[in-house]
Amino acid sequence: MPEVICAWMMAICLAAGAAAGVAQATVPAANPTKVIVLDRVVAVVNNQAILASDVDEEIRLAVLDPGQVGLGVLTPQSALEQLVSRALIQQQIRQEDAQALEPTQSEVDARLLEIRKEVPACIHENCATAEGWKVFLTAHGLTQERVENYMRYRLLILRFIEFRFRQGIHIAPEEIEAYYRNTLLPQYAPGEAIPTLDEVSPRIQEILLQQQVNVLFDDWLRNLRTQGDVEVLDPALESPEAPSGAGPSTSLRSAQDDIGGA
Repeated sequence: MPEVICAWMMAICLAAGAAAGVAQATVPAANPTKVIVLDRVVAVVNNQAILASDVDEEIRLAVLDPGQVGLGVLTPQSALEQLVSRALIQQQIRQEDAQALEPTQSEVDARLLEIRKEVPACIHENCATAEGWKVFLTAHGLTQERVENYMRYRLLILRFIEFRFRQGIHIAPEEIEAYYRNTLLPQYAPGEAIPTLDEVSPRIQEILLQQQVNVLFDDWLRNLRTQGDVEVLDPALESPEAPSGAGPSTSLRSAQDDIGGA
């Protein structure tokens, strides 16, 4: 019975903290006046809480983000921006047919295997082997389940972008030729072998398509942020770059790039 009462009182504490804008889990201390905060709400996105632990985990997961390579450690402010964008997108997907977009476990496994072979941090720690992967997860404070959920989300976003933004976009032959002459050809030094327009047309078409998708996605996400109710409760995590509307996060951008490698 004492255990039940303690659990009940903790639930009341959590609910009261959330209503005040800050949720905190506590544990009894030797000094009854001292409260040890285990977690707290740092932002709210349309009534969906983002915790400080979510920000910490996002920073740890960045080691698996190809788009983060070479950019250094993900800052807490950028991590929160990614989480806000993620919450907005997931809420939107739930309003549509989320089940139709959900990737299979085999797709998640396949993408994770590619990441284990491609991401520099993984290559250095021999993640391709089961033992090396286990050591890597432990070293970065990650679990197999959390990483799989992260990969599942990235694939879900790819599928959503494909369904929502790529459909109906048409790239005219004149646009492909203009890109070839004005952008591609100047990249070749005199005397270098230059591919013909026919050889590179499919690749150029995909690049131009990706550029248009990025513009549409940026505008859509910015509108979601503007129209939604996003409140950052921790001033230290405020992002000066996007106070009212944020473009795609690094992880979302790299997810888009996976479509066409643009």
